[in-house]
Amino acid sequence: MTRENATGRGLNAVEVRGLVKHFGETKAVDGIDLDVREGTVMGVLGPNGAGKTTLVRMLSTLLVPDAGTATVAGYDIVRQPRQLRRTIGLTGQYASVDEKLSGRENLYMIGRLLDLPRARARQRADELLERFSLTETAKRAAGKYSGGMRRRLDLAASMIGRPSVLFLDEPTTGLDPRTRNEVWAEVHNIVADGNTVLLTTQYMEEAEQLARELTVIDRGKIVAEGRVPELKAKVGGRTLEIRPVEQGDLAPMAEALSERGLDGVGGATPDERTGIVTVPILSDEQLTAVVGLLAARGFPIADITTHLPSLDEVFLAITGQKATHQDEYSHEEAAA
Repeated sequence: MTRENATGRGLNAVEVRGLVKHFGETKAVDGIDLDVREGTVMGVLGPNGAGKTTLVRMLSTLLVPDAGTATVAGYDIVRQPRQLRRTIGLTGQYASVDEKLSGRENLYMIGRLLDLPRARARQRADELLERFSLTETAKRAAGKYSGGMRRRLDLAASMIGRPSVLFLDEPTTGLDPRTRNEVWAEVHNIVADGNTVLLTTQYMEEAEQLARELTVIDRGKIVAEGRVPELKAKVGGRTLEIRPVEQGDLAPMAEALSERGLDGVGGATPDERTGIVTVPILSDEQLTAVVGLLAARGFPIADITTHLPSLDEVFLAITGQKATHQDEYSHEEAAA
């Protein structure tokens, strides 16, 4: 069961220890440990074939792990699957609604499958149709919905049972930017209501927009984890960008910083086009040393900023692969 705080509420909505899953000779998930705090979004990143979808399928009881343990919303994924399914929602990479049924019929059917009384199932369907801006098309067959409308209907379907934990497996795959923003807004609303979200994605912007913390998986193992700024700081540190008041100070400033040989500070590079000197640094102490040196040498500074590497750069540095943003399953995940 999850750990509890002084109020008796669990600190973690999801706890995973040593989770393993094989597909033949392939170890798709290889001893993963993971904690997801209540009321937050955990972003799970990784290249195709990393094991992200396999992990989600185990946590949502669609696959049985070969080893390890996990609890979701306080329920063991192996010993208490029926209870667990009533407390979670799942949205996969592809909309799973029935194309022949209308939007309202899809939601009503799922409500009834969750044992909601008829009146309550109708009420809940109407509530979600309004929330996801689908009321006007509620009677239209889902097969005639646009891709964005189907994705919103799929999200609504996952919310019928008021899940405390929602699994979103690459939920914006194939969506246009406007519809993607709409989905992001709904995820923010879901978390604001106190729910917990585990999100798998290869969209770096999506991870930064939504996730409080990130876990990077590669070849079934966790290779990095932490908040976005922490992960960026682990990969190449920061770049200090200094704009002198006088353009003529660019070269002398860069030369002074390079000659000084500040401990751990990389070489300074002047850019005549931008009027900026860039200096790689790894710590706040180095930043202070750079600023102190420039002040001691009498260089007036117009502006100074720090730049962290992008999340795309972090992903490439950690996994050795660029984020592909492609809509495909790995061979081991497809086998599931």
